[in-house]
Amino acid sequence: MAEKRDFYEVLGIDKGADDAAIKKAYRSMAKKYHPDLNPGDKNAEEKFKEVNEAYEVLSDPQKKAAYDRYGHAAFDQTAGGGAGGFGGFGDFGDFGDIGDIFSSFFGGGGGSSSRRNGPVRGSDIRVRLNITFDEAAKGTKKTVTYPRVEECPECSATGAKKGTSPETCRKCNGTGTVRVQQRTMLGMMQTTTPCPDCGGKGKIIKDPCDNCRGKGYIRINKTIEVTVPAGINDEQTLSVRSQGDAGRNGGSYGDLLVFVNVRPHPVFERRGYDLYCEIPISFSEAALGAEVSVPTLDENETYTVPEGTQTGTTFTLKGKGVQKLNSKNKGDLHFTVVVETPKGLNFEQRELLRKLGESFGDRSKKGSSRFRKK
Repeated sequence: MAEKRDFYEVLGIDKGADDAAIKKAYRSMAKKYHPDLNPGDKNAEEKFKEVNEAYEVLSDPQKKAAYDRYGHAAFDQTAGGGAGGFGGFGDFGDFGDIGDIFSSFFGGGGGSSSRRNGPVRGSDIRVRLNITFDEAAKGTKKTVTYPRVEECPECSATGAKKGTSPETCRKCNGTGTVRVQQRTMLGMMQTTTPCPDCGGKGKIIKDPCDNCRGKGYIRINKTIEVTVPAGINDEQTLSVRSQGDAGRNGGSYGDLLVFVNVRPHPVFERRGYDLYCEIPISFSEAALGAEVSVPTLDENETYTVPEGTQTGTTFTLKGKGVQKLNSKNKGDLHFTVVVETPKGLNFEQRELLRKLGESFGDRSKKGSSRFRKK
């Protein structure tokens, strides 16, 4: 098996390249090797796959950081980014004591017993989703797998073994706090602190659940299907309700926030819901007029370019752009014609063009005359 090339080398960029440079390089290389532009060329097809793989990693901050540190070895066990190219923003590391995790999620320390033991909403979870240009324009469904904290199904988040229940702490009578008196320069002062026996929970678990070790919560890898609506754009966020971490004390689940990363298209440039591209035409097609094939997100459209068309002229196909979010309406497609000047002419062709130019007389110089006058 051939050794993989460096991803930066594949895209032709330096290691310190920013997001804009990475995206620009991908667009250029993807257009160069795109199968539609190189029909039947197996080498171009392999290059196109290689370019996509490089962009898949370098466009994702977490994957890029891992690649910069470990190279290709960072993805030996998880090639393709796991669940369809998704990656969490944070490093969850060792799960450890779930009590410590909830302390960071919900806060710790002092406060009233009602706030400490009342319902608290779970944390939101962030993941990144890479999709193609066409998937963003037309909508798609993707599966994503990510780690999250859930209520233990064995004990229903009580932390007590099945068939048993937590007992009310006798020291604090279930309030979670105790009053402590201290002698100070100003006399006796009374303060409220978390109960040392129950840790401020107001309950004591004598027979802990084996599944969660008395914590009431477990971490799992959850897989869900995410609906990506048609018309979503790069760097937009999808919010999936109640798919984040579990709440505490009966609090609601947090949300799953999906940050969408759209790969550039080798032909189209998107601005809002409109699409832009360039169409090359020949010198004779521009002069005489012709029917040209214009690519769209669906099928190619035939458009009649009028005679005398100048390079840089832009035409518009109404309703052939990107579908608007939460609407059936679409943007427009604007294409600019680029007249290709013929090269490598033989003697006969050169003579014909020379005679053609002479036949125009002063008409061929009107444009340059106006330019000099300005």
